[in-house]
Amino acid sequence: MNHSGLKLPARQEKPRERGITILIDNGIPLQFFRDTIYSAGCYIDFVKFGWGTSIVSPRLGEKISCLKENGVDYFFGGTLFEKFLSQNKIEEFYTYCKKYDCRHIEISNGTLSLSNKEKARHITDFSKEFHVFSEVGSKDSTLSREFSSSEWLEYILEDLEAGAKKVITEARESGTSGICSDTGEMRNDIVQEIISSNIPLNDIIFEAPSKQMQTFFIMLAGSEVNLANIPFSDAVGLETLRLGLRSDTFHLFEEERI
Repeated sequence: MNHSGLKLPARQEKPRERGITILIDNGIPLQFFRDTIYSAGCYIDFVKFGWGTSIVSPRLGEKISCLKENGVDYFFGGTLFEKFLSQNKIEEFYTYCKKYDCRHIEISNGTLSLSNKEKARHITDFSKEFHVFSEVGSKDSTLSREFSSSEWLEYILEDLEAGAKKVITEARESGTSGICSDTGEMRNDIVQEIISSNIPLNDIIFEAPSKQMQTFFIMLAGSEVNLANIPFSDAVGLETLRLGLRSDTFHLFEEERI
């Protein structure tokens, strides 16, 4: 909440439908996890336990308790869903999510050879009991280059129609695949196609693991753009970018008021 007297961009209060920030836990130590959630929980909407880290995290229960105490929701990475699916253990995946009291899950096909139509069927099934975040885009940079902007739009719409609450655009935690090239360059054709489409931006979450990517999306779509794969160390830094309190976006919102 702004008590400074400065004129800053308006931010929707939690629980938010826009301006969502999703941090990614790649196995960070428990105390660092707790410190970040306790000190910056008001800026954090979700924590994603990346890929299959939840399986091997010995303090997972304590981390989830910390999130619940501080009003931050959570879900497991889509790669974990794909691992269960690859072994024909979808029922076990359901049981695993229920065990940890998940309200949200991520369904993706970034690693497994799974058509978007097949993925959409799983979205429909799981959306009966969970809020589903689907993910579009491959983790393989070579395969990603083959996806045209029209295919991205087609898959996003298909996932939303299947029951996805929001669709995440793949970039990996390294920012080198999906909506990015393998050199880290943003695929502007795809981003512009998504932004200019009739798809509500509130329904899209852009993965933006680096400050450069976070700045790019804020400059393009405003302070209330949904962003994911944010490192724990960037929780407060991202909020300052959203509010024009950092050099990278300092003039953007001043110019809007002028």
